[in-house]
Amino acid sequence: MQNTINKEIRRYQESVLMGMDLRQTLCSGVAVGMAAGSYFLLDRLCGQETASWLCILVAAPAAAAGFFRYDGLNFEQFLCTVWKTEVRCAGNRLWKAENRFMRKPGKRKENAHAAE
Repeated sequence: MQNTINKEIRRYQESVLMGMDLRQTLCSGVAVGMAAGSYFLLDRLCGQETASWLCILVAAPAAAAGFFRYDGLNFEQFLCTVWKTEVRCAGNRLWKAENRFMRKPGKRKENAHAAE
């Protein structure tokens, strides 16, 4: 009797449906619902072929959100990180080098500012 153990235990995901985890299954279901709803709404307006292409465009972001991973972040965490770094905290950042070897021994950085 052998038990299979994943090489990378942190990347373990429990399969819910057809090899997908719960997040991927839910996002796929939402994408199918969005595609079907948009197809039935757009079929009468712009024709069958155009409606089928538009429903793919509508459902693609929801489907991709379930499978998206970047540096261990899921889609929502990635969007929050991009928002924070590119919009909220955007701007020039001052980088100033400090030579720690030129400081006098016994004086810490906090004490050096207090003496000035």
